[in-house]
Amino acid sequence: MRSSPVALLPLGLFLAMFVGSGLYYQNQGVEFAFYQISAPVAIIPAIALAVLLAEGSLTRRLDDFVQGMGHNTIITMVLVYLLAGAFASVTKAIGGVDAAVALGLSVVPEWAVLPGLFIVSAGIATAMGTSMGTIAAVAPIALGVAEAAGLDLPIVMGAVIGGAMFGDNLSIISDTTIAATRTQGCEMRDKFKLNFKLALPAALITVALLVVAGDAESVEVPELTNGFLALPYLLVFGLALAGVNVLVVLFIGILAAGFTGFLLVPDYSFAVLSKDAYAGFTNMQEIMILSMFIGGLGALVQARGGLEYICELVERLVPARRRPAAAGELGIASVVGLTNLATANNTVTIVLTGHVAKNLAQRYGVDPRRSASLMDIFACVVQGFIPYGAQVLLAASIAKLSPLALVGSIYYCAALAVVAVISIAIGRPKH
Repeated sequence: MRSSPVALLPLGLFLAMFVGSGLYYQNQGVEFAFYQISAPVAIIPAIALAVLLAEGSLTRRLDDFVQGMGHNTIITMVLVYLLAGAFASVTKAIGGVDAAVALGLSVVPEWAVLPGLFIVSAGIATAMGTSMGTIAAVAPIALGVAEAAGLDLPIVMGAVIGGAMFGDNLSIISDTTIAATRTQGCEMRDKFKLNFKLALPAALITVALLVVAGDAESVEVPELTNGFLALPYLLVFGLALAGVNVLVVLFIGILAAGFTGFLLVPDYSFAVLSKDAYAGFTNMQEIMILSMFIGGLGALVQARGGLEYICELVERLVPARRRPAAAGELGIASVVGLTNLATANNTVTIVLTGHVAKNLAQRYGVDPRRSASLMDIFACVVQGFIPYGAQVLLAASIAKLSPLALVGSIYYCAALAVVAVISIAIGRPKH
């Protein structure tokens, strides 16, 4: 495929529209500055530009766009959004969130609220193998905890996202792990060992930062009217830890929440359940549309040679005079990170750059286990820094926050980036 830097222009236009408009309105003192021009609308000019720049007939260009929107990963995310929205809406309507918050705050010390959320998210994500499902399950409770404890909401959601990314990065059933090990030709357990040696220090740093940041007010524990209302969350957590598919977990959670409402909430009927679930669907409308548009835009950028240009650029810039292995590792990290900026999806990024990373690993003598580990790590890191990444968008949607308010609060991704870069610089760990 012929590479082309021009293919990256639509992505730049989208970022200029989305971020630029928010900064403009914020400077004007407008409330909810980053919601004045919604992201799904801001991306439309970028899509139009990508279609114009694409090669082939108009029908072929539109087909590429639609196929990108309908990619398996994108559609799976959309389903997660829908079920997560319905689960959050139904559990809140029956009082499940209040019950879960009351239970949690009654047993967790004030100083441990933030690190506790991080650790819980990390455990669930490791078991589920998905950061998206973890955020969908934990974020509603974290939102209630933040309000009850007087904590900074972006930091609370950042703790949830960070824990979810930790687990997704390590889980042997994660799609990112599967993609990384398959493209690099190594065993999952070997990749896990190398990842863990980097993820653990980053997690410890994150916990320490969250302890310092978790200066909660004197927490007034809400009155626990009926602890059984929290059962849907406990069920979801249990199924998640058992490794059940995220779509199945959320579907069962919705049914459990509805059944709990029938038994314990006066006048809660199937008609009310239906309305609550549909309200959850509509709450996810913006993020669903944006995710599909990003999928289509990414496909057009790839078809025009934008991703190939990134790969070639990294290969040309990688210095290899003194330490070829370190140069190769830096190249792998760079090509994955830059591609993730263009696709906004860590799984898709790993699949797209797998062959390039393997070539770099072979050329510079990088162990396949190390290559797979770095691919997963840097795809994870970038997802925590882009306001249009799926994990940030989902958490922002649940918390009613601007995505840009979250990207600076995900301590784990920043800590993991620092630890990984240091490991490349000093040449460890290798085994």
